[in-house]
This record gives sequence, C-alpha cells and structure tokens, in this order.
Amino acid sequence: MATNPPKGDGHRNGAVRDRSQVLNTKTGHYTKRNDDTGRFMDVKSDGGKFKGVRTEKPKK
Repeated sequence: MATNPPKGDGHRNGAVRDRSQVLNTKTGHYTKRNDDTGRFMDVKSDGGKFKGVRTEKPKK
C-alpha cells in the first residue's frame, strides 16, 4: 500500500466514510449528512464544499 509522507502531518488520506453532503437549494450551502442515521450534521458557512466528503446527487 502506498503512503503519503510525511507521516503525522495531520492530513487525511482518502475520503471520509459514512458521510455525504448535499446542496441546500434554498440557501446555496452544502450540508453534511450521516449515512447511518440520515441526520444532518453540519452546514458549510462559506458556500463551498466539504473536503473529502462524498456529494449526493439531487433526487428528481
């Protein structure tokens, strides 16, 4: 398995598991959601996306 040196520098390797994000169309902010419970956890205040969190596709 490959490593991303230097070890212990505080960065994440890979995506965050058991979480996703979805765009709130009314506010234009991304909201982080727990995949296990379905509860909303956090809202990104600056209008960008969460780093390393899977983005859900909007349901039609």
